[in-house]
Amino acid sequence: MINVKDWMRPGVKLKRWMFFGIFGVLLIAFGFTELVTRRVYDIYYKIFYICLNLTGIFVIYISVTEMIKSIVALTSKGYVKLSLDSRKMESLIYEKRLLVKGPKIVVIGGGTGLSTMLRGLKYYTSNITAIVTVGDDGGGSGDLRDDLGMLPPGDIRNCILALADTEPLMEELLQYRFPDGRLKNQSFGNLFLAAMNGVSENFEDAIQKMSSVLAVTGKVLPVTLDDMKLVAKLENGSIVEGESQIPNEVINQKSKIKKLMINPKDARALEESLKALREADAIVMGPGSLYTSIVPNLLVKDIVENIKKSDAIKIYICNIMTQPGETDNFSVSDHVKILQKYGGRNIVDYVIANRGDIPKVVKEKYLEDSSQLVELDRKELKALGVEAIEATLAKTEKAYVKHDTEYLAEVLVDTIMEKKLLYDRKKIIEYMYLSQRIKEKEKKRKNK
Repeated sequence: MINVKDWMRPGVKLKRWMFFGIFGVLLIAFGFTELVTRRVYDIYYKIFYICLNLTGIFVIYISVTEMIKSIVALTSKGYVKLSLDSRKMESLIYEKRLLVKGPKIVVIGGGTGLSTMLRGLKYYTSNITAIVTVGDDGGGSGDLRDDLGMLPPGDIRNCILALADTEPLMEELLQYRFPDGRLKNQSFGNLFLAAMNGVSENFEDAIQKMSSVLAVTGKVLPVTLDDMKLVAKLENGSIVEGESQIPNEVINQKSKIKKLMINPKDARALEESLKALREADAIVMGPGSLYTSIVPNLLVKDIVENIKKSDAIKIYICNIMTQPGETDNFSVSDHVKILQKYGGRNIVDYVIANRGDIPKVVKEKYLEDSSQLVELDRKELKALGVEAIEATLAKTEKAYVKHDTEYLAEVLVDTIMEKKLLYDRKKIIEYMYLSQRIKEKEKKRKNK
C-alpha cells in the first residue's frame, strides 16, 4: 500500500524539478541574449556566456530526467517502488511501450462477463475498444433510464472500472450500492455517470469524460446512442419486451426464444465503433449472456457488416455454465449457431471454451437452478467451420463459477498472436517478455 505521505513526496519533487528546469531555461536565455544581441568581443566573456548556456542545458537535462521519475512514481500505483532506479524506470517504460504497440482488440458484449475478461486483457495491450450493449432495463440502470431518460449505465460502468487504473478504495466507492432509502440498490458509479451525462453533450461524451478521470486503458463505447430496447418473439408466438423480462417469460411460459429484435430496428452504431472494427486485429464476442448481452449488438445497423469486412480474426468466448431462460441445455456449438443465425456463417472463426470440471457440490447447486456446464462438442463445431481453443477456464469463488480472469486473457492473447500475428517474430518475443513480467507482478501482489 502507498500511504498519502509517500504518494505526495514525488509530487513535491516534481514541482521542485519543474522550477529547476525553468532556472535552466533562464540561464540559456540570458547567455544566448548576451552573446547574440550585445556581441561581446572579449574572449573571456564569450567563454563565460557559452559555459552559461551549457550549464543551462545540463540543468534542463537533469530536471527533465527527475521529473519523469516523479511522474512515473505518481502513476505507477504500486507496481514499482517510489525509490526508482534506472533499471526499474527502463523496465516500466518498456512495458508501457509494448502495451501501446499491442494488438488492436475489439470486444463486443455486456454484463459482468465482459468486464471480467477486460480486467485481465488490459495488462497485454492498451489498444482495447469495448463495444457495450445498451439494452438493459432492470435494476439501478433501469431506474435511471426511466427517471432521467438516459441510456443504462450499469454495463458501461463495469467495463470502465475493469479498464481503469484506480486504487482499490476508488473502485469500492464506485461499486458501492446504497442499502436503503430512495437510492436503495443504486450504484454510486451509476450516479457518477448519470451526473457526467448531465454536464456532457451526449452519453458518449459522458463516458469519455469518466474514462479520462479514471485513467482508462483503451476505450469504452455504447453500441448505439439510440434508445434501444430488446424485443423477443417466443416459439409459442408471444412477444416479450424488455431485457429483464425476456428470461423470466421464457421460464414462465416454458417457451424458448424464436427471434430476438431491437426497437428501433434501425438503431445506428457509433462511427468510432465501426472504425475500430475495421482496423482490429481481433474481434472478440463474449463472455456474457448470449441473447441479452451479445446478440443485441449484432442487431444494431452496420455492426455485422463491418465485422465481416474486417481482416480481424473473430473469436467467441463461450460461457462456462448455461443460463436459465436463455441457453437451457445449450452446448458450445448451440451458442455458435445462434451467433451465425444473426451474424452469418463467418461471424466466428475460433471459439474459446472451457474443458475443465467444477466441484460436485457447486455443480449440484447450479443444477437446482436449472443450470449446468456447457458441453464442448468438438465435431459439431468442426462441422460449423469453427476451430475450438480448449482451456481450463472455470474458477469457483464462493460457490459461483466464473472465468479465470488472468488465464482467459493469456489464452486470448496467445490465440491472437498465434492465429493472426505469428509472422511477427519480434512482437512475439516482446509479448513473451511482457507476459512473464506481468505474471511476476501478479504473483508478488497476491503474496502481499
